[in-house]
Amino acid sequence: MSIGLALLWLAALPCPDAERDIQEFTELARSEPEAVEGALEALEARWQGLPLRAPGDDTPFKHVETVRVRLQGVCTPLEEENTRASARTTDRARLEEILSRPEFAQARQRQGDVLKRLLRMVRSWLEELLQTRGAQSFATSTRTLVLVLGIAVVLFTALRLRSWRRAPTKRAGGPDAAPVPMRLDPPGDHLKRARAALTTQPRSAIREGLLALLSSLESRRLARPDRVRTNRELVEELPQRGAPAHVTGEVERLVRWYDRAFYSLEPVPTEDAARFVDEVERLHQGLAGGTA
Repeated sequence: MSIGLALLWLAALPCPDAERDIQEFTELARSEPEAVEGALEALEARWQGLPLRAPGDDTPFKHVETVRVRLQGVCTPLEEENTRASARTTDRARLEEILSRPEFAQARQRQGDVLKRLLRMVRSWLEELLQTRGAQSFATSTRTLVLVLGIAVVLFTALRLRSWRRAPTKRAGGPDAAPVPMRLDPPGDHLKRARAALTTQPRSAIREGLLALLSSLESRRLARPDRVRTNRELVEELPQRGAPAHVTGEVERLVRWYDRAFYSLEPVPTEDAARFVDEVERLHQGLAGGTA
């Protein structure tokens, strides 16, 4: 990029006016030596910032010599290059004009044959190059890579088609389907299982106690059997379904203790589990006695 900018800069120089600028600056140095500095600044600006001063220039004539050397040093190579380019263009046009004559028809035909032979030589060289060991290894690796990519695309497409086909089945029986509520046993059965699990599995015992509580509330129509609500939402619905205030308060206390104990990382003490089961059984008996 720097070379390109330099070429553009050189092309912008006013080389056709170089001799005139040198002549005018020489005459100015002779007639008005005091104006040399100002003329140098103007000349440098005209020549795109080209430095036209040297450290040893202490007289107007030394300034003139520096300007002449530097302007000619920049413009002479450009003029020679332009001359050579013009000569090449002229020579080519002259050659084309000569070869277009009828007497050179056979020469043109031979030239075409030479070009064809050259193309055949290049083609043969490329074929020999591609038949080398390195080229064969590269070709083998390329074929293997293309084969692996093709297999990967086929497998990916097959998996996508399989997932699309199975999607309706999953929607029919998956998360969008209506949840099937767990069927609860009578409260007495859950309480028996809770008593049996107290000594070995206190956490399972309090779960059976909670199921006994839910079964007792459902049997009195104080809770809905679908059980899609959380325990807290179940407590909030009790007054709306006609539960007495003391029953609502007791159920709320038991449910809060259960949530805190069952979902804790600490083991459930056997004594606390037994007390929870006893309180659930008393509440169940109270509900049964109230209904009777």
